[in-house]
Amino acid sequence: MAERITPRKENYSQWYVDIVIQAKLADYSPVKGCMVIRPRGYALWEKMQQTLDRMFKETGHQNAYFPLLIPESFIKREAEHIEGFSPELAIVTHAGGEKLEEPLVLRPTSETIIWSMYKKWIQSYRDLPLLINQWANVLRWEKRTRMFLRTTEFLWQEGHTAHSSEEEAREETLRMLEVYRDFAENYMAMPVLTGIKSESEKFAGAVNTYSLEAMMQDRKALQAGTSHFLGQNFAKAFDVTYQTAEGSIDHVWATSWGVSTRLIGALIMTHSDDKGLIIPPKLAPIEGVIIPIFKSSNKEEVLGYAREVLSAMKQEIRVEIDEDEQNSPGWKFSEWEMVGVPLRVEIGPRDMEARKVVLVRRDTGEKIPVAGEEVTRTAKALLDDIQQSLFERARKFREENYHRLDTYKDLRKLFESEGGFVEAHWCGDPDCEGKIKDDTKATIRVLLDRKPVDGAVCIACSKPASQVAVFSKAY
Repeated sequence: MAERITPRKENYSQWYVDIVIQAKLADYSPVKGCMVIRPRGYALWEKMQQTLDRMFKETGHQNAYFPLLIPESFIKREAEHIEGFSPELAIVTHAGGEKLEEPLVLRPTSETIIWSMYKKWIQSYRDLPLLINQWANVLRWEKRTRMFLRTTEFLWQEGHTAHSSEEEAREETLRMLEVYRDFAENYMAMPVLTGIKSESEKFAGAVNTYSLEAMMQDRKALQAGTSHFLGQNFAKAFDVTYQTAEGSIDHVWATSWGVSTRLIGALIMTHSDDKGLIIPPKLAPIEGVIIPIFKSSNKEEVLGYAREVLSAMKQEIRVEIDEDEQNSPGWKFSEWEMVGVPLRVEIGPRDMEARKVVLVRRDTGEKIPVAGEEVTRTAKALLDDIQQSLFERARKFREENYHRLDTYKDLRKLFESEGGFVEAHWCGDPDCEGKIKDDTKATIRVLLDRKPVDGAVCIACSKPASQVAVFSKAY
């Protein structure tokens, strides 16, 4: 119930943990840094997974599965890749009671083992493009963890594609970035900024990394997904070549892209309140819950009417009925608010007699009396409105906390106080980027796809600006 949730203004980090635990999304594992995803949390991940999987297949991708264990020599073949992941690697040195001839890495990502297979599968331009996605777990030895946001083991999908030209691979990179944006905004109701990462923030082994950045309610940024143009780096490391239509031999061009269970953390921190979780209807495992309110004298009549309503609604809406007799209606209201069900359907004796129900929105608490025969139509319209309202509320919050600044003094002052997103001009020098990070703990989240205005200067050093960057503190 709501009293188990620490208020956001009191302690935002504890508020987040309280929702994860009390909404029964996940729990701490006996293995430090890992989590157990509970049925409610996994049902939410399944809704995300099902939607994304459909979107991937609509863009021509197929699912496959590759081993969890990767020979250490594979990781070492791509020097920049191993340097980027080295501190996070977990390595198996013994198995079956014996020391292994070659250590095996538990996958932090699958580029290396996938490209070792692509070498076998790709011979000719006729084998391209190769568009494969994998749903899997990965392991990165994190020292500071938080459930869903950063754990040692997590679930994700990783797309890995091979192409016959740089142009085609770059198109794929941006296509998948747009798929992620579509999912974030139209399903998660979470507005995102998209753009390219700076060199210091890009994925290890990539030529370019593109990112989706969302603003959480504490005004920090959360990287919600990435899409990478890998150039020919991995193809050269694993000697993946193909015969062109003209008969020459060339290395293939590559992309990779992924989102993870971190999206559940993003959803929590974008929409939820001090009563608990709020889930956008399109991703809600349960869109509505019917709560009959009865006494022993009218129990059967009220339950009978509630079941009629259930039968009518379940044809078009994911709905359940709460027939529990151990707890009061008020307790049930708070409990279902806690777990984030978008719509509550209250049915008491007077509602039964009038053949009506009362619909209650999770996002606003508004109560709407509705005739029984209109309940499905009205509920569907309300669910659509809740979905859109959550997006508009999150977008308004971001707009109110999006700042365009020109002076370093103002930038430092902002990050010393409430924070947010800061759009500013940057000269492109990593030293200026590092200075801002050291002074404010803010990093470049994305570089926007537009030129600086004439005469613009870097916010850190006052030299001529070459790029427009968005800075923020981040998870």
